[in-house]
Formats: sequence, C-alpha cells, structure tokens
Amino acid sequence: MKVKKFTAATSRDALRKVREALGPDAVILSNRPVDGQVEILALDNDDVASLAAPAVDSEMAQPKPNLQLQHLEDLAPAPAPAAAPAFLSRRLQDAAPAAPIAPAYAEPAPTYAERRAPAAEPAIDMSAMTSMMSAAISQAKESAAAEMNGMMSEIRAMRGLMETQLAELSWNATAQREPQKATVLREMLAAGFSATLARFLIEKMPATKDAAEAMRWVKSVLTRNLTTIGNEDALLEQGGVYALVGPTGVGKTTTTAKLAARCVMRHGPDKLALITTDAYRIGGHEQLRIYGKILGVMVHSVKDEADLRIALKELRNKHTVLIDTIGMSQRDHMVAEQVAMLSGSGADVKRLLCLNSTSTNETLNEVVRAYQGSGLHGAIMTKMDEAASIGGVLDVVIRQKLNLHYISNGQRVPEDLHVADRAMLVDRAFRNRGNAAADADLPLMMAAAQSAAAREVNLG
Repeated sequence: MKVKKFTAATSRDALRKVREALGPDAVILSNRPVDGQVEILALDNDDVASLAAPAVDSEMAQPKPNLQLQHLEDLAPAPAPAAAPAFLSRRLQDAAPAAPIAPAYAEPAPTYAERRAPAAEPAIDMSAMTSMMSAAISQAKESAAAEMNGMMSEIRAMRGLMETQLAELSWNATAQREPQKATVLREMLAAGFSATLARFLIEKMPATKDAAEAMRWVKSVLTRNLTTIGNEDALLEQGGVYALVGPTGVGKTTTTAKLAARCVMRHGPDKLALITTDAYRIGGHEQLRIYGKILGVMVHSVKDEADLRIALKELRNKHTVLIDTIGMSQRDHMVAEQVAMLSGSGADVKRLLCLNSTSTNETLNEVVRAYQGSGLHGAIMTKMDEAASIGGVLDVVIRQKLNLHYISNGQRVPEDLHVADRAMLVDRAFRNRGNAAADADLPLMMAAAQSAAAREVNLG
C-alpha cells in the first residue's frame, strides 16, 4: 500500500492530479490547506481492495486499522460546481471492509452522520429578547419625539422671525404713508397703554391726515369702552355684602374704611357691619378695628368659611356689610380658596377688585385672571397719586371689561375716595404721560404686539 501526496493551488487542480495519477476510482485519505496550497493524500483503488480482504481467523490475528474512506466531494473545501466530473462519485459498497475491532484504548471514530450533523443551537431566552426589543422601541420613540420637538421649535422660531420682520416692514411702510398713526402710537405708549391695544386702535382708525383728529377719535373710543358707575347713589342705596379683594399692599383696608365712612354718613353706623378675614398678618385686623371704633361700627373677625357663614347669618339685618380680605400674591394657590370661601358663604357676596395704579400692565392682567373666579362685580383703582401714568390700569380695565367704581388717590379717610369719571381718567392718562418711545423702537413694538386685543373694544 502506497499513499501518495498531491499539492496544487486549488482543490480542483489537486483533484485533477489525483485522477491523472491514480485513476477515477482513487480513494482520498485527507484534504487540507498547507502554506497557501491544497494538499491531498490519496490511495490507489487496488490497495483499498487488498485492505478490504477478509482476515484469517487466528489467535495472533491483529485488528486491521479502521480506514475512514471519504469521497472526493466530502473533502473539498468548496462545494463542487454543478458540472462536476463523473469520476468524483464512486461506489465503495463492494469494497467495504469488515467492521474492524477497535483497540480497547482507542476512542470510537465519529461516523459520517455525526460529522455532518449541525451543532446544537443554544436555547433562546424569549423574555430577554422581548425586553430588549421593547427597550429598543422605547428608545427609538424617545429619540424620534426629541427630534420632532426640536424640529418644531426651530420651525416656530423661524415663523416668529419671519412674522416679526414682515410686521416691521409693514409698519415702516404704514408710518411713511400715514405719519399720524405713528404719532398716535407714540402718545398711547407714553401714556402707558399696551402695544396690543394701541395696534388694534391704529388698525381700526378711520383715514385722516390730521394727528389731532386721530387723537380725538382714540380718546373717544377709550372713553366709550371705559365702564364706570357714574353715580354712587344706586350703590349706597342698594346695599348688600361687598368683599374687597386683591394682592398684598394694594390698599384694601384703607379703601374699606373709606367706603365704611361713606355708608355711615348716608345711613348711620347701625346699618353697617365690618368683617375682616385678615388673621394672618400681625395686627392686621387691629387697623380695621381702629377705623370701626372711630366710626362706631362693630368689626367681626372670621377665620374660615364656616365662621363667615355664621357671621353673615347674624348680620343679615344690616343694610351694608363690608368684608376686608387677607392680601396674597396673585400666584398663590390660596387665592382660589379665598374666592371659593366667598362664593360658598351662603350670601350674595359681590367682590370688588383693588387694582394698584403703579403696577405694570402684565402684573395687573395676572391679578385679574387670578381673582376673576366666577366674575367680579367691579374694580377700584388705588394709589392713583403714586402712579407716574395710569394708562396701564385703564388698559386692563377696558380689555377685561371691568366696571370701575371708585378711584383712590391718597390716605385720608374718607376724602381721598372718588367716583370714577371716565372722561377725566382718559384725559389724565394722556396728560400725565411718561417718555415717548423712540421711533426706532416702534416697528419692533408693533411686530411684538398681537394683531388684535384680548377683547376687542367697541369702536362705536
């Protein structure tokens, strides 16, 4: 038996050498790559037949080696092409050797089926796979949402920039074509009115070439839309329960004392009752008690809704009841509780909101929204003597459709309390005005202002 070795660059070339040297029935013993080439060990078919002959039974007979015969196509590193030569398929059943007896120390050689069987795949944890997929999907959704939010923010920013630039261009063209509108805008902004209301009135202004005529039209519109009681006789004669509400330091206690003095002068001290809910500030209720002692009126102190119900029930025979509430910031959550306490007292409590004339337009709008509740009966302007301009508070009263009852312009009781006169207030707003806005700032202000007021005014 002679084993021959064949080497070539590819398996195809090596197999061709085997066929040429040993014939188409040669037996391939091994096939492996060596130094970049393919090495094949082959045996002649005649030598295989001699090995397959039956052995003589004797005590000295040795087991023949178990030669694992392989086909040429089994040892090729790459699958044979479709047009493989016919000599690659051989029949070995005629020359199959008898089953050899393996030595005691030798491991049984793996069979062809065992060698060809695929390796067992590891078990897949479906729960872990599901959790991984869920986490990946959640992360993808979050990433997509973040990208979408960023894109929408950029789009809104671009839109705002374009609207601002277009509004500036439009206002510049309008100011050049109608200079009286620029004059009216400067006057209104200097008086303290908001750019929103000023823009609305300018857009609705009738065509005119005279700035003075335009100002008269603006004043008439503002006066028409400023609601006041005009005469306090109806209020004092009607009577009822009134609660003065508003932020801290707006002057509710002093205003309550002024109204109490007017009621006492009209109906006497027996027809009036005072109630304070200010048990929070140190000595807060003592100030009202001093006013009540001077006027000869009893002052009752309540802490909660139950006390208020009892007090109002006991004072139902009084002509007028004035309630001085505790002051708190418009951003305090207790404002809603105070409004609910007054609304659920069992009596028809009319709330009068005290507006500080020195506050800004934005602050006053927050105050109105916080104390609005189910509806305000009216408003009182306080600290008018301390305000540089009153256009801001008039702007809020007009846009929020509040009924202005009184204006307070000092600390004297009861002299510094007056019935609101709308014509006088509008005229004073334009007389006591601040510095006019620069012409370069007008386009930017008009661009930042909304196209219409929060509540459109009545143009008449």
